[in-house]
Amino acid sequence: MPIEHLSEFLDILAECGELVRVSAEVNSHHELAAVARRAAAQPGSPALLFDNVGGKSIPVVTGMFNTEARTCRALGVDSLQEIANRITALVQPNLPSGWLEALQLVPNLAEAAQWPVQLTETAMVQQVVHMGSDVDLAQLPAPVCWGQETLPTLTAGQLLVEETLPGNKPADENESTIIRHVSRVPVQIVDRNTVRVYWTPHDSEWQLVERAAKAGQQLPLAIALGGDPIVTFVAGSPLPPIVDPLVFAGFLRRKNVRVVSGRSVATQVPADAEIILEGMVDPARAFEQASTISTPTGYYDTRDRAVRVTITAITHRANPVLPVIIPAAPPSEDGWLAHAAERIFLPLVKLTIPELVDLRLPAAGDHRNIAFAGIRKSWPQQARKVMNALWGIDRLSHVKLLVVVDEHVNIHDDTAVWSAVGANSHPGRDTIFSGGPADMLDHAAPVRGVGHRMGIDATSKSADEGHPRPWPDALNVDDETAQLVEKRWQNYGITSGKSL
Repeated sequence: MPIEHLSEFLDILAECGELVRVSAEVNSHHELAAVARRAAAQPGSPALLFDNVGGKSIPVVTGMFNTEARTCRALGVDSLQEIANRITALVQPNLPSGWLEALQLVPNLAEAAQWPVQLTETAMVQQVVHMGSDVDLAQLPAPVCWGQETLPTLTAGQLLVEETLPGNKPADENESTIIRHVSRVPVQIVDRNTVRVYWTPHDSEWQLVERAAKAGQQLPLAIALGGDPIVTFVAGSPLPPIVDPLVFAGFLRRKNVRVVSGRSVATQVPADAEIILEGMVDPARAFEQASTISTPTGYYDTRDRAVRVTITAITHRANPVLPVIIPAAPPSEDGWLAHAAERIFLPLVKLTIPELVDLRLPAAGDHRNIAFAGIRKSWPQQARKVMNALWGIDRLSHVKLLVVVDEHVNIHDDTAVWSAVGANSHPGRDTIFSGGPADMLDHAAPVRGVGHRMGIDATSKSADEGHPRPWPDALNVDDETAQLVEKRWQNYGITSGKSL
C-alpha cells in the first residue's frame, strides 16, 4: 500500500528497527548535522528522529534514504529493478525514438490508468495556518549543516511552480495549459518571512523567474516538506518539464497524489505533506546576492545570485515532522537517491541507445562527474557513438569523465573498469575531449557552467580502428575444466572461493 504521510513511514521504519529516536536536546547549528553524518558513516545506519532540536517543538528526521534497502522501502518496492521493469513494460511496446519521447509515454499512460493528481478541498497539511504577520520561519528547526554556512537551510523540500502556457490555436485563445515544475534544491532561510532558493540558470524554474521578472509579474510558488517519500524522490528525478512529476509519483505509488490549493497562492500542493511554505517572487527583487551553501558534492558553493522569495503563508499538520537531507559527499542520502534514479531510468536510456548494456555513475564521482558504460560492440568506433549519445542526455551532459567498456566487464566493479582502461586504451587514439555545458556545482570548471568532457574508449579494438596488431584473448578457464572444478570443489578441502 502507498504511504500517505511521513509519520506513517516513520512508524514502518520503527517497526523494522530502522529508526532511532534521539531525545537529548541537539543544537540545529552544526551539531545535528555532525551527529547525522557520524551515524551515516556506519554501514546500515538507521534513520534518526531528533525529538528536541534547539528547544523547538517540531522534530527533525534525517537518514530516511541512507541505505539502498531503506530507499527501496521508501519507494514501496523490494528492489529498484521492480520499478525499472514497470517502466520498461510501459514504453517497450511503443519503441519511442528518443529519450524525451520515452519519458512522455509515462504520464500519458499514467493518466489513462487514473494516476493524475486528485484535487481535494481540505487537507491535514492545512490544519494549522499562519498568514501575514503570523509567518515566522524561525519556528522551523532547519539546520546549519557545515562550518562556513551562516544561515539555516531546508534541504528536502519539494518546490512547486506552475507555468501557464497559452492555447496553440486561435480557437484556444481562452484556454491554457498548466505545466507543473517540481524540483528539490536548497532553500536558505534569511529572516522571518524570506528565503533564498538555489536554482541554477540550467533549471527551468530559474528561466521562469527571469521571464516573470522581465514581464513585471509576480511568480507564486510553494515548498512542500514531508509527505510520501516517493514525492521527495520524484522532485529530484531526471524528468523533462513535459512530464508532470506528481503524475509520475502517482504511477510509482499506484495511487493518485492528492493536492490542495494553497491558502495564499493558487499553486496546488501535496495534501499529505507535513509543512507547506507558500510564497511569491517579486519581479522587482527576483534575485539577490547568494551566500555560501553546502552541496552534495562534499564542497561549499558560493554563487553570484539566488532567487528571493517572500513567504506569504505557512501551513502544517497539527504535529509535523521536518525532513532533512544532510548535504555531503557519498555515502549520503543524496547519493542513494541518485543511485535509485540511475537504476530506475536506465531502461529508458537503453531504449534510445540499443547497444548500451549497463550504465553506472559511481560514488567516487559523487554520482554525477564520472560514468561507466558497458556496451555490446559490433562495429568500429561504436564506443564514440555511445559517448556522444550519452552526453546528449540532459542529466548526463555534465559527466566529466565517461569510460566505455565491453559488455563482459562488470562496471559495478571499479577495479574491473580501470583494469580495462589500463589494458585496452591507447591514450593517443582512445581518448576524446568535448566542450560543452558543465555542472553548475563543478568548482573545477574555470567558468561556472562551461567546461570540457573526456571520454575513454576501453573496449577491444579492431584493425578498422587503427590497431594493426592482432588483439589478444583474455585468460580464461575453459568450460569443461570450470565444470569439473565446480563439481569436485568440496573434495579439495578449500572452504572459500567463487565459481570460475
